[in-house]
Amino acid sequence: MTSWAHSLIRISNYEVETLQKRLAEITARRASTEMRLAVLDAEAEVERERSRHDTQAGMMLSAYLAGWKARKAAAETDLAELDAEEAGARDALTSAFEELKKFEQVAETTRLNRLIAAARRETAAFDELGLRKRAS
Repeated sequence: MTSWAHSLIRISNYEVETLQKRLAEITARRASTEMRLAVLDAEAEVERERSRHDTQAGMMLSAYLAGWKARKAAAETDLAELDAEEAGARDALTSAFEELKKFEQVAETTRLNRLIAAARRETAAFDELGLRKRAS
């Protein structure tokens, strides 16, 4: 493999690894946001149950639910942003993989072409040697 092909493949591998790390980080943030939504839903259910048994909590339930809706909307907005970011990261990773495969394919084709050329030279040398022996 030529040095330029090796360098391009190494750079492409680095880019793929970087994008994989970015995607993993986005996935972790997404899981955290989904967990936050689940916790918010559980907290709201606990407060609703508490308001059924405690009249003072029942009076404050509407204020709590208004704040809860705002927090839930913020978390859902974060989740939607993470979905878009994840889609972009997946597209970038796909493109980086395609580039890496192109470089690997070019390097392999170059290697095979060198082997074919060496085999042709060797065959030509043997043919010439055979012709010389025959002529003498």
